[in-house]
Parts: sequence; C-alpha cells; structure tokens
Amino acid sequence: MRKIYITSAIVAMTITALMTGCGNAITSEKSSASTTKETTILENSTKTTSAEIKQLSTSTQSDIFTTRDLEQTADVSDSKNITVSDNSTIEITDEGVYTISGSAKNCTIKIMADENAKIQLVLDGISITNSDSPAIYAVSADKVFITTTDSENTLTVSGQFTADGETNTDAVIFSKDDLVLNGTGTLNITSAYGNGVTSKDEMKITGGTYNVNTALDAFEANDAISISDGTFNIATNKDGFHCENDEAEGSITIMGGTFIINAESDGIRATSLLRIDGGTFDITASEGLEATYVLINDGNITIYGSDDGINASSKTNSCETAIEINGGDLDVSVGQGDTDAIDSNGSIYVNGGTINVTAQMSSFDYDLSAEFNGGTIIINGSEVSEIPQSMMGGGMHGGMEGGMNGEMNDFGGGRGRRV
Repeated sequence: MRKIYITSAIVAMTITALMTGCGNAITSEKSSASTTKETTILENSTKTTSAEIKQLSTSTQSDIFTTRDLEQTADVSDSKNITVSDNSTIEITDEGVYTISGSAKNCTIKIMADENAKIQLVLDGISITNSDSPAIYAVSADKVFITTTDSENTLTVSGQFTADGETNTDAVIFSKDDLVLNGTGTLNITSAYGNGVTSKDEMKITGGTYNVNTALDAFEANDAISISDGTFNIATNKDGFHCENDEAEGSITIMGGTFIINAESDGIRATSLLRIDGGTFDITASEGLEATYVLINDGNITIYGSDDGINASSKTNSCETAIEINGGDLDVSVGQGDTDAIDSNGSIYVNGGTINVTAQMSSFDYDLSAEFNGGTIIINGSEVSEIPQSMMGGGMHGGMEGGMNGEMNDFGGGRGRRV
C-alpha cells in the first residue's frame, strides 16, 4: 500500500484536567477536597454508599464535555483536504483539521501524531470498504475528533481484522487515545467480524446519527463513555455500548440522545457506574442495562430482556452493587424462564420516577435490601406499595409474585419496604 503524508499545525488548546469519580465515570474539575476524597475511595478499594455515589455522579455537561467536544460544526477555514484512494494508507502526523471525502477500497486513515496533538477528521461524504484493517486508525495523539458534515458517510470492514504488531485492531474506527464523535451528518458502520468503534482510552459522543451493525461491540471503550446527544440505531451480536477496564475505571454516562439497540448480549454495559440522566431508549437484548451501580436520574427507557431487564452485578470493588432510580419513565419487560425485570446482587433504591414492569416470573430480585422512597411502581398492570422480593433460583425464581401484586411470594425471603 502506498503512503500519503499530510502535515499541518494549529495552536494547541488548553487541556482540561481529569479528575476521578466512581469508576472514573466522569471527567471534571473539582475542588481539591473533593478530589482527595474520591482518590481515597478508589485507592482503598472500598465500596461506596448510595449517598457517596450520588455525590460523585453530579457533574454537569460542562464538567464532562469541553466546548470543542460539543461543537457540531468544525472550523474548516485552515483545513487540509484529503481525497481517499484505493489501496492506500493516509498518514496524518501533525495537529490540525482534515476534511476527508471520496470513495475507496482497502484504505486506512492512520493518525501518528505527537501525544499532545489534537486531530480533527471532518467526514464529508466518505465511503471506505476494507477487508481486514480499520478505516480510521489512531495510533497516537492527545485527542481525535471525528466530525460528520451534513452528509452520508459509510465505513465497512468485511473480513477478519489483521493485528498491527501487538495491537489487536478489531474495530472499523480504532483509537488508542481519547476519541470524540460529533457532527450533523450520518455515519454508517459495518463490522462483519469485530467492533464498530473502539477507544482504548475515553470516548465521547455529542451529536450525529450512527447506524451500526457489528459482530462484536458496537461502541467500546476502556476508561469511560460519555454521551450528551446523538441518534443511534444499533444491531449487534454482542453489546451495544461496552466499557470495561480495571476496577477503578470502565463507566458510562448518558445525558441525552435517541437509542434503538438490538443486542444479542447487553444493550449497555459498564464495569463500574452506568449513569443515565436523560434520553430515549428502546433496547432489546439479553440484558438491557448492566453495571455494578446502575443510576437512573431521568429518561424514557423501554427494555425487553430475554434474561434480565436491568442488572447490577459486582464487577468492581470501587462501587456498591446497587440499582438506584430517581426519575424517568421505565418500561421493563422480560421473557419467560429464570428472568428478572430488575435484578441487583446488592440493593435497590427507588426514589422517584415511574417503573412499569411486565414479568412472567420475577419483577424485582435483590440480595441485600430494597427501599421504596418515592415514585410509582406498576407490576403486571397493578400498582404496588412496596418492592417485592424474589429469592429462589432456577425455575421457581419469582414464584407467584406477579399474581400477588407486590406481596412477598411463597418462596421468597425478606420483603422490600416503603420508607
């Protein structure tokens, strides 16, 4: 493959300091006292309480996203124009804005810039179809922006990915560093054997329309995924959104957007904290939402789970295992068998919102405790005054819960309480 070298320079932007919350879910500027408390929590690997999770999860949009992250139209006044071509590697080595257009086969846009460089790729009606390598491959940079103009853009990898040395480049867009997706156009991504978009650092999405069809995860990041807006149509044989690193990282924050997710495994999965502050969700998956701590503050959320609708399971020691619902409209349905609509291996806290559950066997299941402090819970058409409990496993999981309209079933242990 021939190589085309493009160079340019722009003035570097000020880098926002990164602070750590539960599972590094949120990047924000905090006071030194708050930072010291959060660092101590993580270093000691202690399980935080519901109140502490809430304190660590109150960052606003301006805390998480920079001004440039949220700009949906790039400044192309000094942009370098690139037309893709067949059987080529286009190497970008200097900071700048690059407008990409054209159609090509077996073409990779490869970013190999300084660790302090910010690179912005403006996709303006691009189409790339590769057999075994990413269409966009960010090897090194401080931050990479991929911005769509008001155009249709298509990136496809049709075969098995070939590793780049020791790097398993397994996504159509693969970045080793921070990645931002935004814009006003449409990005169609197809990955026949791998992931759609992967960041080995942090991923942010603030705008654009994404039609993604993948064999593995549609969107995957190591440290954090943060979403403020966008339209997502996802069909995947694995997870829609997947964020996993070590026990101090791997979290997802969603503040808005429209999500239609059909996933064979999880709709949205985080290792530590999954926080939803808004958005419209239509999720069909084995498990709709999954994390160690699932925090729902708002949103219109419809889930059909063939296993569990919402699941909190211990994947890290940095967070309490719990589901906390403070607001929003939730409609959660599950299939037959050993399934739970809302399942926590720890505790459940319902403080507000409307939860409408349709379950053949088990509506709620928790291992520790449940608190019903506010909001509305409807189970199989009947409003209940407390959170029921289901303790049995196997085929009897949930027992007679639905028919008893929230009372403790014949097989369960303790009953949830309304406080």
